[in-house]
Amino acid sequence: MQGDRSTIAPIVLHAPHPDSGDPDWSPFVLPGGTDGVQLQGLINQVSTQLVQWLETASQRPPLPGLVMVPAVAPDQQGLSARQLLRDLNLVMAGSFNTNHPGALAHLDPPACTASIIGELACAVLNNNLLAEELSPLLSRLERTLMGWCARRIGLGPSAGGVLASGGSLSNLAALVVARRAAGLTYDPDARVLASEAAHVSIDKAMAVMGLHPGQRERIPCDASGRMDADALAAALARGGPTIAVVATAGTTVRGAIDPLVEIASHCARRGVWLHVDAAIGGVCALGERHRQRLQGLHQADSVTINPQKWLGITKASSMLLLRQPGLLAEAFAGPLPYMEPASDGVHGGDSGLQGTRPAEVLKLWLGLRQLGIVGIDRLITAALDRAALLRRQLEPLPLVLPSGDLHLVCFRPEAASHDQHASWSLRTRQRLLGEGLMLSRPQLDGCFHLKAVLGNPHTGAHHLRHLADLVAASLNGAA
Repeated sequence: MQGDRSTIAPIVLHAPHPDSGDPDWSPFVLPGGTDGVQLQGLINQVSTQLVQWLETASQRPPLPGLVMVPAVAPDQQGLSARQLLRDLNLVMAGSFNTNHPGALAHLDPPACTASIIGELACAVLNNNLLAEELSPLLSRLERTLMGWCARRIGLGPSAGGVLASGGSLSNLAALVVARRAAGLTYDPDARVLASEAAHVSIDKAMAVMGLHPGQRERIPCDASGRMDADALAAALARGGPTIAVVATAGTTVRGAIDPLVEIASHCARRGVWLHVDAAIGGVCALGERHRQRLQGLHQADSVTINPQKWLGITKASSMLLLRQPGLLAEAFAGPLPYMEPASDGVHGGDSGLQGTRPAEVLKLWLGLRQLGIVGIDRLITAALDRAALLRRQLEPLPLVLPSGDLHLVCFRPEAASHDQHASWSLRTRQRLLGEGLMLSRPQLDGCFHLKAVLGNPHTGAHHLRHLADLVAASLNGAA
């Protein structure tokens, strides 16, 4: 209050341990006070540690060795800054090293630098996307950015969407909206059609929605790992109330993209909602050079895209984009009598499953602005080039090397039993880890494979050559 001369003293929540040697520091920054200097000093120390962690990444393996969990229960007296930093060092030492050039196991690339800044700004601002008055500008920024992304991938001039903390939530929200739009919310026979290679989040979403496993029809895939469009057409022709068809643009193990044009045609003919889980491959449609990989995406009713999986936007970053974004509020809006109305009548909490939500738009907005369209294309092109190079190096070897449409490469020995595949993959993965190369060990068609995800911008041709040499040695029994 202007002119307020209240004599109420601020509460001091922390007193340093007598032997800490640290000056007292406040858990909050008092407006008009000097606590900001202490926070700035602490941020400087932490940023120095974190930048050193990134810069020295190649000196540590992708996976840490012995992991020591720090104390978790608060002491009677709060800890000093020095003690907290010491605990933070333990956390850093036991963390997955995404910045290592050999971190190739999963869809978890190094963090984009502007996105890191966005994460810090998000924490300092501490706005809440639940309601517009709790995030006046950031609510509008999210709506505007989601509108741009939705239009960019071709969903139409009125398209938009909402951010969520991961693709599983985006897929769940999409199916909830689709079910309501189809008038099937209380239909016990409603079904979801998805390929046998669809992500596990579809099964989870159906479970949360109260659907039993039999209500998911698993459409077979062709030899390339893509949904068989003819089998989908036959399943739709059999009839039955259908919530949605879920197509995949980038399966988890081999990176296959379903035939979106044919699938969209079948859905349009039957008047069925088409949701595309493009968590992996969807960013191709944000750039220019690789949009053709997702032909037909513009015909979807809803699309999930996870920029965290390829562009290095810090986790979590998932978008649910819809041709008719107003359907989100129809499915999720509830009374918020304790909030002032939103400028467009819809709060962030009305647009999805999450109520309280951090301003994750900041890291995505800053990351996309830092990269630009050219930078997005460069990241995608470089990853695809690395995948093509690794394939060329592995092709002469006696391996089963399933095809893929993106930057994922999986493989296993040709002549071996199921048990031999399991032991080979485990043994070879450990050997690779010893050389600073981390691959994952998924199952495909009932057999263990090794899988490399080539989205790490620090991975060079010499790393891939070494990887191929180690795989060749493993096939000769030298692993």
